Amino acid sequence: MHEVDVVVVGAGLAGLSAARRLVAAGRTVTVLEARDRVAGRTHGGFLGNGTPVELGGQWVGPTQDAVLGLIDELGLETFPSFDEGQYLTVLDGKVIPYTDESYGLPPRSAAEVARLWTELETRAATVAVEAPWETEGAEGLDRGTLDSWLVEHTEDDVARRFFRRIVPSLFSAETPELSLLHFLFYVKSGTSLTALMTTTGGAQESRVVGGTHRIAERMAAELGDRVRLNAVVRTVRQDESGVVVEYESDSVTARRAVTARHAVVAVPQTLAGRIRYVPPLPALRDGLTQQMPAGSVIKFQIGYDTPFWREEGLNGLVLSLDPGDAFDVVLDNSPQDASCGVLVGFFEGAHARRAGLLSAEERRQLVLSSLVKYFGPKAAHPFDVVELDWSAEEFTRGCYGGRLAAGAWTQYGAALSAPVGRIHWAGAETAAIWNGYMDGAVRSGHRAATEILDKPA
Repeated sequence: MHEVDVVVVGAGLAGLSAARRLVAAGRTVTVLEARDRVAGRTHGGFLGNGTPVELGGQWVGPTQDAVLGLIDELGLETFPSFDEGQYLTVLDGKVIPYTDESYGLPPRSAAEVARLWTELETRAATVAVEAPWETEGAEGLDRGTLDSWLVEHTEDDVARRFFRRIVPSLFSAETPELSLLHFLFYVKSGTSLTALMTTTGGAQESRVVGGTHRIAERMAAELGDRVRLNAVVRTVRQDESGVVVEYESDSVTARRAVTARHAVVAVPQTLAGRIRYVPPLPALRDGLTQQMPAGSVIKFQIGYDTPFWREEGLNGLVLSLDPGDAFDVVLDNSPQDASCGVLVGFFEGAHARRAGLLSAEERRQLVLSSLVKYFGPKAAHPFDVVELDWSAEEFTRGCYGGRLAAGAWTQYGAALSAPVGRIHWAGAETAAIWNGYMDGAVRSGHRAATEILDKPA
């Protein structure tokens, strides 16, 4: 047992950002990380030819000032995502190229999508992002799901299919699985639906040279031996004098502990709910963790000798609205120098849950058959396919982030980021701005640190 000012649970972007700010203010800090690595939901890997790829969160874009500023502070660089050429939409078996805002949809359906899009953005603009439950009409917005809103507001089947596809691409969950208020909050938090869905000028605009996991690795290197890996937190005890965080370590058989004046719990909500708290958390806070499951996603990186789709005037982005296509969101993820071609794609939501029951080879065949449908026979011959099922990760249990279903924001939302005694909460899901994104994670870490620094010594 040893004593510090603050113990941080979780060495992802949120936890490390909190620790870094606290150390800069002169506080003593220990960071406990259950994995054998830092970086949480950002994670680096390699293709067979040595090309680095991101197996977790990877894009940054305009207005994400917290993470962009951190990237600059740490001496890292970004480069633009490839976004030149035609996009592809797949509808009723047809692969439709387009370059305008129609998404390649039939004119009548495109107009209906634009109408619904505008109405959703207009409603989102009214949400109080710091306290969504205080939004005017919050109870009505929270009572139904996004899917029930779509059913009520359009009879256009293609328009419904469009939104039922883009929602999993944002949440790794289906439209009936989140409240309308949660969707609108998320849109406002990320500036606009347009920003969330756009590459150039939007959330997918840039990538970090070498991978976004390097952000956490650089912070951890600064913190040095303050970061302890393979430390699985089991219990957080608190009283008027401080906290005791008990953890298990692979290196010892007995449980160890850190005492501190404050704790920052910076792990996904579903994992925060699995820690034992003594005394027990207030019922609303505990109930919140039960209401906020993580999304389901399996991410793939597929390597080719060249980015052959570029030669055919395509930018690599595909959105399939065909129900039979499980692998239905694809983007160009080639290295900056285009020394090889890389496509990144996802099984998300219901598709991920079904694909998770298959073997790795069966998933590979699904991926390649979809890519051949989209890009032709050249897509059948990658030199490597790398996958990561985030729902199967013990210390993540899903991505991209947590979500709240109908009724949960207005009943439990106030407990999301409110401290409980000496316990403070961080993580992308607790952020008001860019909730669920790397920028939100950094902001949440800064908020938790500020809460502690503002308290009397």
